[in-house]
Amino acid sequence: MKRKAKIFETVIHGIFLILGLITVGCVLLITVYLVISGLPAIKQIGLINFLFGKTWDAGAAEPSYGILALILTSVYGTAGAILVGVPIGFLTAVYIAKLAPPTVKRVMQSAVSMLAGIPSVVYGLVGMLVLVPTIRKLFNLSDGSGLLAAIIVLAIMILPSIIKVSVTSLEAVPTEYEDASLALGATPVETYFKVSVPAAKSGIAAAVVLGVGRAIGEAMAVMMVSGNVPNMPSLFQSVRFLTTAVASEMAYSSGLQQQALFSIALVLFLFIMLINATLNMFLKRDKEG
Repeated sequence: MKRKAKIFETVIHGIFLILGLITVGCVLLITVYLVISGLPAIKQIGLINFLFGKTWDAGAAEPSYGILALILTSVYGTAGAILVGVPIGFLTAVYIAKLAPPTVKRVMQSAVSMLAGIPSVVYGLVGMLVLVPTIRKLFNLSDGSGLLAAIIVLAIMILPSIIKVSVTSLEAVPTEYEDASLALGATPVETYFKVSVPAAKSGIAAAVVLGVGRAIGEAMAVMMVSGNVPNMPSLFQSVRFLTTAVASEMAYSSGLQQQALFSIALVLFLFIMLINATLNMFLKRDKEG
């Protein structure tokens, strides 16, 4: 009997190991493919001209493949969405996990789950039909499509990831921590923000990373509300993100233009890796401290 149990555990361990290796292998394959496909264009265009060129015009008589405007738009759009979405998502998660009555908690969790299940194109459609005209009328603009509309849509789209992961992390904090804080005379709200939140900071940080990844990688919804024109970033001007450049031009691209789009995908991939590495470094430093 013990021998069978040991064999069973060995088999299960082997299956998990294989699945883990498949995951790592997929990441490595994607990395190698992007590097092989993206480097030729960077080499031909020139790294400085590619990263810091202000003009992207692949259809011109003399094509230009500078992505500085696309990079800045993606950075500003993601940063704006994080600045708006993270505080809202974090405070909502604290309320759901610690303060909400059971009935309200169930309703809010169901709403968050539904928000997570809405397709990106629906966010873009609602943004295009409701948000863009509202911005146009509110600020007296000729066109409401632009960076501001994209930031608002992205902020809404990252809320489910931030809320769900943060709630799970907060609920996993041992009740003994909170009981000890309350016994020392702290109020419930003080306990939640000074004890529970610091104890769950790694999970909350992971939620923020998921939100950043969703914001950087979103294409369809952003394309529908941003105007999709490669201008330098401005709140009330049509802009183009890195993701939307790839999505809008890949279908008909060829030659150097197609290679340049792969280079954009490589830049996006490196952004995500840099963000993850930076966050992991800070979390490791906090644990060691």
